Amino acid sequence: MSFRSEFLRQLPSVTAATFEAAALALFRHQALHCPPYAEYLQALGRNPASVTHLTDIPFLPIAFFKTHEVRTAPAEWEAQEVFLSSGTTLQQRSRHLVRDPALYRENAARIFESSYGPLSGWTFLALLPSYLEQGHSSLVAMVDYFARQSGQTQPAFFLHDHVALRAALAEAKQVPGRRVLLLGVSYALLDFAAEMGPAPELQDLTVLETGGMKGRRREMIREELHQELQRAFGPAGIHSEYGMTELLGQAYSLGDGRFHCPAPLQVLLRDPSDPFTIGNRPDGAINVIDLANVDSCAFIETKDLARMHLDGSFEVLGRMDNSDVRGCNQLV
Repeated sequence: MSFRSEFLRQLPSVTAATFEAAALALFRHQALHCPPYAEYLQALGRNPASVTHLTDIPFLPIAFFKTHEVRTAPAEWEAQEVFLSSGTTLQQRSRHLVRDPALYRENAARIFESSYGPLSGWTFLALLPSYLEQGHSSLVAMVDYFARQSGQTQPAFFLHDHVALRAALAEAKQVPGRRVLLLGVSYALLDFAAEMGPAPELQDLTVLETGGMKGRRREMIREELHQELQRAFGPAGIHSEYGMTELLGQAYSLGDGRFHCPAPLQVLLRDPSDPFTIGNRPDGAINVIDLANVDSCAFIETKDLARMHLDGSFEVLGRMDNSDVRGCNQLV
C-alpha cells in the first residue's frame, strides 16, 4: 500500500494524541515529494531529518499557492478540480490543485458533523454572491455538497434575490426535524440584514459568517460585525468559519468568537517578525497544519494574526500589514 493510501485510510481516526506522529510522517513525505516545498527547505538549508517536533517544521508561505503548482508526487496525478481564491481582477489568485474532489467534500462533511451533527438534520441556505460570480470556489463546492447530502428539497444558493431568500428561510423553518443554517460572506449578510431585517423569518436561525467584505463595505472587527448581524437575526451568537482556498479543512466558532480545530487540523502561532520562532506564545501569526492536504502541502504559513487560549481555541485578530485581504473570516 502506498504512503498516500495508508495515510488517508488512517486520517479519519487521527486524534490529538496521534496528531504529531501523523504530521511528522506527512512532513517527511512532502519534504521529499512536493517539489516547491522541497526547494524551499533546501533554500533554508533545513535537513528534514533534523525535524523531530511540530515546532521544528518550516511552514511554506501561503503566497507559493499563487506562484507555484503546490503538488505532492506531481508525476502521479493530474488535477481533477482547481479551487481559486477570491480576489479582484488586479490580484493574482491562489490555486489549489485537487487530486480527489471527494476527499475535500467528505473531509469537510466530517468536520461539520463533528460540531453540528448530521447533515441530514439541516437545511443549508447560502449568500455567497462574489464566490458564485468568480467561480471555482471551495466554499461553494462545500455548501453544494452539504445541501445535496442533507436531502433538502430547496435550492441552497441565492445570488442577490433577498426577497426569495427570506421566503426560503420561512419555508425551511416549517420543515419538521430540521434546523436552518444561513451561511454567508459578511458583506452579503449585512446587505440582507439591512434590507430585510429584523423580521420573524430571520429569527431562530443558525447564522454562520465566513468573513470578508471584498471591498463592498468597510472592514469591521468581529465584535462590531456580530453586533450588527444580531440586530437582524436575534440575540443568539453568530457562528463563524475559518477556512481558505489553500486548505481542505475548516475550523468553526459556535457563537463565541473562538475557533476550535478539528482533529486533522492544528494551528500554531509564530512570532510575526520571525517566521521560524513557533509556539509558546498567546498572540502571533497563524501557521496551519492540515493533514487533509496530503496532495498539496500540509504546512502553511498564513498572514493571519490570532490569539491562542489555554483550551486550544483561537481568535482571529486580523491580517498582517501589507497582506491581501482574502480567504474566509479575515476580519481586520
